[in-house]
Order: sequence, then structure tokens, then C-alpha cells
Amino acid sequence: MRALTVIPGTADSISLDDVPDPVPGPGDLLVRGLALGVCGTDKEIVSGDYGQEPDGARRLILGHESLGRVEKAPADSGFHAGDLVAGVVRRPDPVPCGACAHGEPDMCRNGQYTERGIKQRDGYGSQWWTVEPEYAVRLDPDLERVGVLMEPTSVVAKAWEQIYRIGQRSWFDPRTVLVTGAGPIGLLAAMIGVQKGLDVHVLDQVTGGPKPALVEKLGATYHSENAATVTGKVDPDIIIEATGAGQLVFDAMRGTNGYGIVCLTGVSTPGSSVEVDAGALNRDLVLENDVVVGSVNANRRHFEAAADALSAADASWLEGVISRRVPLEDYRDAFTAQDDDVKVVIAIDEGQQ
Repeated sequence: MRALTVIPGTADSISLDDVPDPVPGPGDLLVRGLALGVCGTDKEIVSGDYGQEPDGARRLILGHESLGRVEKAPADSGFHAGDLVAGVVRRPDPVPCGACAHGEPDMCRNGQYTERGIKQRDGYGSQWWTVEPEYAVRLDPDLERVGVLMEPTSVVAKAWEQIYRIGQRSWFDPRTVLVTGAGPIGLLAAMIGVQKGLDVHVLDQVTGGPKPALVEKLGATYHSENAATVTGKVDPDIIIEATGAGQLVFDAMRGTNGYGIVCLTGVSTPGSSVEVDAGALNRDLVLENDVVVGSVNANRRHFEAAADALSAADASWLEGVISRRVPLEDYRDAFTAQDDDVKVVIAIDEGQQ
């Protein structure tokens, strides 16, 4: 079969290789790959900045935003041939830490977890892959064209779960949310906010291209002013920060209503610095009972929540989030940014083109 592979730590080592077909282990599902989403983590791995190959291997099969169709399933697996599925990314550490032992490997405390397509486990970027039933999540058959959004949706499903868990430390009745960044994570976070019945606002720098229209079609409000202006106008109860831009991160921390929650989902680049009035920031956080929380990755529960959120969404809107579909043989085009890119998808199966 063909698979997208890289040598972790070696820039531009990505290639489309012939590799042995996977052999399902006892109880595993055999899945035909349909599509693969490309995100910033994948680009970092291709640039040689991130990633780790499986033990004893030289190359890593790329890809963690998966979509596939079950070809073979054990009788007692709960799955059947033809099921549309996505694979969970993270696996618990072998120790395990307390979080992993309780089914929460996304909250691993010792860093010894592994991840499909990222850290010590081959990913889903191949024509065939296998997965344990407990790490596969079924999607509505009607989501075949957009189900590749499952993994990024799981990330924001977890973020929303964390926000509500924190909010419920006391009375919690949020009305307004501001999402900073209108990339895939920001848009999908906004989508779930709309599904929750909140007044959703999205802040991004661009004024053209597909992003403003996607936000408006969602029923949310798009902003392109500076963060201080927008937070002063919106007075959000919740901010979901999805850019990782240093200044915007700190602007978000000071931008909520009293007893506000800021959830950071964007990953910042080390080495960048901004000037911060630490005293004023601390004063605001303490006197307003504010909370700032980081959230990353997802476990099976969040994938299941993502499947529900995608099923409840407007399919045409989800289709609009996918700005480009690149055939597998043209995979390099998927890693070359274009001005109007939102989510780029590699079509492993020709039916996804």
C-alpha cells in the first residue's frame, strides 16, 4: 500500500512510499483510509521540528486527522464492515500515570503517552490502517464528505467540556463567547458554541476570503478589530483562544466579564516575547475570580461528543470549512499554504476528491 512517511527531525523528508499492508492484531479493525486532514502539527513534523518515529523504525507514517471505512471487524468488536470511523490519536503511557489509568490519556502527567502519526506510533496517512475497537469512533454515514473534521472537533469538544466543568464550580450561566482565530479550531469551537445557544463572536485579522462568510453563515458575528476593542464591545463570559499569538493570549486573559473563563487551545511559538503588565493581569484574575486553562488533545469521550456535534451541524457549512481537497499523489500541495486556506484535506481514496 501507499503511505505518507517522514523521518522525524529531518526537514522536508516527507514522501509517498510503498509500505507493507498492515496486519490486524487480535480484535483489531482493518480500515480503508478515505481522507486525512492536515494541521499545524503535521507541518511542524514535515519541517523537522517535531515528531518521533516508532521504536526500531526510521520513518513515521504521518497523519492523525483520520477518516476511514471498516473493511473487516471481529464479530464481538461492536463494528461492522462498511462503518465510517475515525481513530483516536493518543494512547496511554505504559506506567500508567493516574490520568491514563483512569481513561484520560489526553491529561497524561508524565509525558510517556504515544500518539498516532505524531509520537512513536504510525499514523493514519495510508491506504489501509488498523485500530483497536476501543480507539475507533463511528460516524454518521452522511458525514462521509466531512467526517475528516472529527479530530479537530474532538479537540474543541474537550475544550468546551473543560470550560463547563470549571464554570460549574459555582453558579454558571454564560451568554456570550468570543473565539479568537477563525482557523479550523476556532470555527469548530464557534460551531459548538452556537449549538449550545450562546451568542458567539469570532475575531480574526482577515477581512476577505471564506472566513467572514463562514462565521456569518454559522449565525455568529465576525470581528477584525483589535482584541481590546472587541472584548470591550462584546464583554464575553468565555474566550476560547485558538491562535497561540502571544499578545492576543494576554489580551484574552484580561478581556472577559467578571468570573470569566479563558481557554487556551492555540500553541505559541517559543522565543517570542511581549510586554505584559503582570500586576494588572494578576489583579484582574484575582478580583474577578477569573480562570485561565489550557486544553489540548482529546480522549474517546470527546471524539464521541465530536461525532454528535458534526451530526447536528449543517453539512454544507462543514463542507465550506474544507477549503481544498488534494489527491494523495499531489500530497506536497497540501503542505503549501494558499491565501484562502482554512482546512486542507488529503484525499486518500479517489471518491474523496
